[in-house]
Amino acid sequence: MRQVAAKIAQAIMLILAVIILNFFLIQIAPGDVVDALAGGPDGAGEASAEVNERLRETYGLDKPVLVQLGIYIGNVARGDLGESFIFNRPVTELIGARIWPTILLAFTALAFAILLGTFIGTVAARKPESPFSAGITVFALIGFAMPAFWTGILLLLLFSVQLDWLPVSGMNDVRLPRDAGWLERQIDTAEHLLLPAVSLGIIYLASYARLSRASMLEILESDYVRTARSKGLGERSVMFKHALRNGIIPIITVMGLQFGAVVSGAILVETVFAWPGIGRLAFDSVNRRDTNVLLGILLMLSVTVIIANLLTDLLYRVADPRIRVGGEDRG
Repeated sequence: MRQVAAKIAQAIMLILAVIILNFFLIQIAPGDVVDALAGGPDGAGEASAEVNERLRETYGLDKPVLVQLGIYIGNVARGDLGESFIFNRPVTELIGARIWPTILLAFTALAFAILLGTFIGTVAARKPESPFSAGITVFALIGFAMPAFWTGILLLLLFSVQLDWLPVSGMNDVRLPRDAGWLERQIDTAEHLLLPAVSLGIIYLASYARLSRASMLEILESDYVRTARSKGLGERSVMFKHALRNGIIPIITVMGLQFGAVVSGAILVETVFAWPGIGRLAFDSVNRRDTNVLLGILLMLSVTVIIANLLTDLLYRVADPRIRVGGEDRG
């Protein structure tokens, strides 16, 4: 329990460091929202220098950077991410409407990659010299070589344009009746989610398949696996009840490290399928220098990744009893 509390405290300190780092990264970027409204970073747009200064005073951009940072940290501590300079709406409201589709896409893609990749890798490890096992290596190389957005375009052309099996874009069908039932709406969302999730997850599927295959090949040579076989246990029981529990430990570790990359990849895939996540909002915020929205997006993504790593650490302790025993002995 003490170690969990320490991990949570470290996560809080890390979030504070991320807030400060993101703030200074935004500050050193050329221009601000006033320059964007004026027509360019040189301030030589339609608005005069006097109007620009007045706008900076209104937005609080005329204050020293450290004062702005202190105000921003205080507001974040109260749960206030400020208002969008462009949309004139609270940042939490803008992000709240878009963050969940992005998280849904990222988690679905990751679950698809982990479950199917682990199963394929485990099956391949049973017969490491078989053509199927060799095919895993080839599949992994192809998966690594294809960017997620390129895979998305290919799948879109095949299953949506040529075969007309799945929706082209969006998260819901605009033709769906307003009185449609809950199950019908969930099926519609799942149909729209399938191609983006597969496009994003296939590169990680290849990674997890190869990783689980290598991990299982090593574990299958362990003494306790030989003991289980000598007791007459079936091969399926040995693989999935004894070896797999230790085999997924490296997968859990990689899962936590890759979650940030999955979320970043989700933003790219969203542009291909017009998925209503935060990708477009982030793009518009960069172009218009909407600082509060951009800081809010970076903070939300950072917090999501930190929480995912914290949960990964807890799962690691559940999967490997030796860590819990070691922690209790040290406590």
